[in-house]
Amino acid sequence: MEEGWHIGVVVPAKNEAQFIRRVIETLPECVDCVVVVNDGSTDATSKEIQAAQCQAKLIEINLDGQGVGAAIDAGHRAMLEQFDGPFVSVVMAGDGQMDPGDFHTIIAPVIEGQAAHVKGNRFAHSAGTANMPVQRKMASKVLSVATTLAAGQTIEDPQCGYTATSHEVLREWNWKRSWKGYGYPNFWLIQLAKGGWRVLEVPVKSVYGTEASGIKRLRFFASVGTMMAIEHHRRNFGWLFNRNVTPHTLFAFIAYAIGWISLLPGISTDLERELLTRGLHPVMLTVVAWIVAHFFDRTATAMVQELRLNAKARQATEA
Repeated sequence: MEEGWHIGVVVPAKNEAQFIRRVIETLPECVDCVVVVNDGSTDATSKEIQAAQCQAKLIEINLDGQGVGAAIDAGHRAMLEQFDGPFVSVVMAGDGQMDPGDFHTIIAPVIEGQAAHVKGNRFAHSAGTANMPVQRKMASKVLSVATTLAAGQTIEDPQCGYTATSHEVLREWNWKRSWKGYGYPNFWLIQLAKGGWRVLEVPVKSVYGTEASGIKRLRFFASVGTMMAIEHHRRNFGWLFNRNVTPHTLFAFIAYAIGWISLLPGISTDLERELLTRGLHPVMLTVVAWIVAHFFDRTATAMVQELRLNAKARQATEA
């Protein structure tokens, strides 16, 4: 427990017999409950979990290879059953890539009320990312841009799975909609933005060893890229047709629509002709319009977060 908050840790693991025991045994003393989700391991992962010396309550959940996102969801939902009062649910991978020395850095902003969801940012750590494989570093940068656009707020290290989430988020979360695979951090960030939950990134150490990645790059980028595009539109249209729609959302939609209109043949014939006579290619108008749309989308995201905070403050005052 930390400052009146229970602390839970969710550890997704698949074939992590080499690392899982050390992950469990090096957790901080403030941890009250550890939920290890064994997602279809075929090695000695389960045996190592049972042999681990853990001062906290240790629960093992077995899934049949549903994916890391499904494993984390199962862990969070199990944590909801463990605590009645305020708690933080921390995600730490079973491969030992998350430094327990950063644990308090991750949970502190949630406990202090600065954010509802805190995630690690390996690029902001003083130790740097020299040990991060070059391909992963490049992929992370590309996904940072894509996730920033899809979530309407700056996300520097979306693929870092070291996170801490408030019980308030988990109690309101729509568990019927989920992303089971490796793109779960991106999916969560978009849904958090849609719900008006404040997200904060904090520096965490980049840790890489002998563990191997199970990600198939082309399939990952195709599926996660498509998912982010779809969820981005769901988020914005969900706000657009909400009774609490903000002017920023309307402006973002108008700018976004102008961008598409300038591209579509037939619809934009007159517009294209006018732009060309003025020396401006329609594609340039599209780019400018979508940049403006993203600006308004970011302000709309900040506004939705502010509305949630104000509603929470009113509830606290009335209570």
